[in-house]
Amino acid sequence: MENLGFGVEIIIVLVAAVLGGVLAHRLKLPVLLGYLLAGMLVSPHGLGLVQETETIETMAGIGVILLLFTLGLEFSLEELRRIGAVAILGGIGQILLTAAAGFGLGQILGWGIPESIFFGFLMSLSSTLIVLKLLMERGELDTTHGRIMTGILLVQDLSLIPMMIILPTLGVEGVDVGAALLRAGGKALGFIVGMVALGFWLLPRVLERVARARSRELFLITVVSLSLAAAIAAGFFGVSAAVGAFIAGLLIGQSHYARQALADIVPFRDAFGALFFVSLGTLVDLSFIFSNPILIVGVVLFILLVKFIICSAVPWIFGYSVRTSLATGFGLTQIGEFSFVLAGVGVASGVLRDSTYALTLGAAITTMVLTPFIISLGNSLYHRLENTGLGQRFFNLRGEVYNARSALALTGHAVICGHGRSAEALTKVLKRRNLTYLVIELDPNKIIQLRRQGVPCIYGDASNPEILASAQLEKAKLLICTYPGFMDVELTVKNARKINPKLDIVARVERDRDADILKDIGVNELVRPQFEASLEITRHALHRYGVSATEIQYILNSLRQGTMS
Repeated sequence: MENLGFGVEIIIVLVAAVLGGVLAHRLKLPVLLGYLLAGMLVSPHGLGLVQETETIETMAGIGVILLLFTLGLEFSLEELRRIGAVAILGGIGQILLTAAAGFGLGQILGWGIPESIFFGFLMSLSSTLIVLKLLMERGELDTTHGRIMTGILLVQDLSLIPMMIILPTLGVEGVDVGAALLRAGGKALGFIVGMVALGFWLLPRVLERVARARSRELFLITVVSLSLAAAIAAGFFGVSAAVGAFIAGLLIGQSHYARQALADIVPFRDAFGALFFVSLGTLVDLSFIFSNPILIVGVVLFILLVKFIICSAVPWIFGYSVRTSLATGFGLTQIGEFSFVLAGVGVASGVLRDSTYALTLGAAITTMVLTPFIISLGNSLYHRLENTGLGQRFFNLRGEVYNARSALALTGHAVICGHGRSAEALTKVLKRRNLTYLVIELDPNKIIQLRRQGVPCIYGDASNPEILASAQLEKAKLLICTYPGFMDVELTVKNARKINPKLDIVARVERDRDADILKDIGVNELVRPQFEASLEITRHALHRYGVSATEIQYILNSLRQGTMS
């Protein structure tokens, strides 16, 4: 009967996870919030449908191991290197400054020093899952602020590992913290060195042997076994099982088998990960949340304000514009999903009390729910302020206008907004044809590269009317918007039309509903990257069936004009 009771509780948890996930999806919220709320609902503090949480927590522990293992598989050192100092140094600075602010709040609330330190680092992490999803949906992943946010999030994700090694030592009573940190660091270093040495020698050979069997089942079992074995081995060194799984994932991630390993293990990670987030929800004391609404609102406002200020300051210090800095700040205001992982470690090690855990989780969920609205509000606020006299003076503090007005006298030129891959190809062609052009770019690192290459360029925000005027847009023949962000393109076009109503404008657009708006405000030609890719695929397919070039072009024109049924 006990086994039957356990089975019923597992079913209740899984059904609750499904219902919570579906509800969150309907409300256009992150699915993990649905899992957390489902856990709160069925917990002993909620409806009481689940009373024995130990076995569920054990299965959730497997979810954490697989979650960190896949994080290791996906972690890209090359991406981190490409983004550079603003990600690495800026990310580390952001973590330390935010942790210091969180520590200060903990002291004000009367918490102990270990608990305040733990809360500070919980607060320093943002949500990779939510931010990247929103950037992709808004078509801003390849923008300057999108790349900076991605880099800082990578640093935050990586910082989780030393946090999980060091912070639990704060909960050891009557022990010298410095000595405990040295012991923990020494054990962790020994484990990492051993894993790296063994990993480079053993893992490729094991995976190669298994891959030769051409059995997906064997490959999957091997990958799962390796992640669990690394987690168990970590325990012998006093290191968190999740840290061991991360290092195993990182080592496999450098091999040829990384993509297949990730593809095979993701369904298991998602299933057990759902159990993990539901189990976290079961730990939340709802009575504490309902009896302390003012405290939670105050903590939420503190988190949003502090993280906005610090995350905005990081790009600004590294020479990026106010526009990029504000967009980064608005995007990273929330507490992230890996804060929940760290909070679980804090509760298990005795550093975090149940009340602090409930407060942290309540505040984290609130900041996550608010993130889409904060990003949209931030964009709207920026564009509204930019059109005021005060806003233009504030947003041009970096000297964009000065640099722009130093450009050579131009006429009949093309103004290219943004210098990504498509603009790079365009400038090469224009240069070869001896056609005059000018690039407006918001990334200072790209500006340095362009100037070294002799490309005429302006540092500034192309949606700013002062920058457009300084590019001598009234004398230009063509304006080309190559950046993906719709709101930026929309504002650029509106301001460009005010300066030069007869200007030809070509713009990139990702979504059909955005295309209609851009057409209405005066864009002459719209380029849809995904649609153009589909046309090229169609061209190659028809060519291989022997269709003539003339007929292929007719078909493609019909598709482009929407006349083919």
